[in-house]
Amino acid sequence: MVDGDQLMAVVAASFQEDGRLARPGIVATVMSNLGLERYLHGIGLELVRTKVGDRYVVEAMRAGGYNVGGEQSGHIVLSDYATTGDGLVAALQVLAVVKRSGKPVSEVCHRFDPVPQLLKNVRVKGGKPLEEESVKAAILAAEGRLGVGGRILVRASGTEPLIRVMGEGDNADLVAAAVGDIVEAIGNAT
Repeated sequence: MVDGDQLMAVVAASFQEDGRLARPGIVATVMSNLGLERYLHGIGLELVRTKVGDRYVVEAMRAGGYNVGGEQSGHIVLSDYATTGDGLVAALQVLAVVKRSGKPVSEVCHRFDPVPQLLKNVRVKGGKPLEEESVKAAILAAEGRLGVGGRILVRASGTEPLIRVMGEGDNADLVAAAVGDIVEAIGNAT
């Protein structure tokens, strides 16, 4: 399975090689894998992160003058061709790279190894658990455990009564423990 992060990496590298990037980077949400960010930095591109939602991606693209953006879910925005995400346009761009390379899709669309990423949802019945000191302390402790080799993202869902806890880093066991500690703290606060 190829996710949107891999597709954005393919398109970004292709646009860079062809001189088609409006700016040396792309826009993606906070959910995009750290592996994408590392890959882009390795080829001289930046990753601008936004809140979750294609509207935030498009806003940041317009504000910063970027022409490639998208979400890990596969929603890709190529503003040279459309003002919103368009699956057919993105697919044609990827297929053009595959055709040019003469390599299998499985090879072309594997630009980086994603770092272990874990997302857990905590159902909340009310209150503001993210404002609780115990939850704030658990988040800070988890960030400290992961250090510069990982990251933690804790956010309220915009569509459901959930708190989403995402962690990623080079060590899957450490990520799982960090996310578990935060989930437990949120559960105890609700």
